[in-house]
Amino acid sequence: MAMFFRRLAKSAPITFSNAFRGSQSSSFGVIAATFSGGVLYYFTSSPNLAHLDSINEESQKKVALKSDKWLEFKLHETANVSHNTKLYRFSFDSDAELGLDIASCILTRAPTGQNDEGKTKYVVRPYTPISDPDAKGYFDLMIKLYPEGKMSQHFAKLKPGDVVEVKGPIEKLRYTPNMKKHIGMIAGGSGITPMLQIVEAILKNPDDKTQVSLVYANVSPDDILLKQKLDILATSHPNFKVFYTVDNPSKDWRGGVGYVSKDVVSKGLPGPGDDSLILVCGPPGMMQHISGGKAKDYSQGELSGVLKELGYTEEMVYKF
Repeated sequence: MAMFFRRLAKSAPITFSNAFRGSQSSSFGVIAATFSGGVLYYFTSSPNLAHLDSINEESQKKVALKSDKWLEFKLHETANVSHNTKLYRFSFDSDAELGLDIASCILTRAPTGQNDEGKTKYVVRPYTPISDPDAKGYFDLMIKLYPEGKMSQHFAKLKPGDVVEVKGPIEKLRYTPNMKKHIGMIAGGSGITPMLQIVEAILKNPDDKTQVSLVYANVSPDDILLKQKLDILATSHPNFKVFYTVDNPSKDWRGGVGYVSKDVVSKGLPGPGDDSLILVCGPPGMMQHISGGKAKDYSQGELSGVLKELGYTEEMVYKF
């Protein structure tokens, strides 16, 4: 397990391949579990560890998360992914699954002091696990460590044995197999994580015939996260293609250069239509350029940018 974890972390920056490449899937990371409509029951028997009861009598599955209560998960180990990104593996009951639908995220929180009334203040941030959907006893987070990021700097200081408070799941897009014939994805930086969830779910399901095309933008080749893993998927599954573009290419770079343009979208992603869906996730500047950001209330907001100019409608685009 530890060797695989480090191998996963090191499968990031590797000098690129060709632009769009066909793909298939080795199962890399998503956290997926089916919520079968029944009420979920949980308990915590210790203030320091997450323990769980069965989801329901029919499935006899156990889940580690609780949507209305913060639970502590223990850090098992860490591994470097790139110069500013790390993998964090958290452990829990070895008979349980984390319990996320596709596509969902979790909330994490960390104390930041006290307010005027002496109550603890917290910083709260969402993250998308990238571990296997059926994994029991652990989940993995891939986190970019920003110098001024309150939560990411909290993660940077964690040591094995420390705990992080987690709550969830927080549902994003409810994915179902074959819901669209072709899904296009535009990701920037750590915005790749929800895309991994969906790609993994599609490629591991032989009955899901969805075509997936991913455009992944980064500052430099060294910033491409889990590139080797994506390349393996892209050479082993014919229904998955990936194209990389960077702002600052190296001398031997053979992918795209610059921002995601209309030309890149037109050539690499499905065109506007009822049978296609474009997913977008990345830093605010990229979101504004591609699709416009979300509304202040975190709803999808108005569609703008490159995608609107190319004729996509709000129903054809989902912003993570």
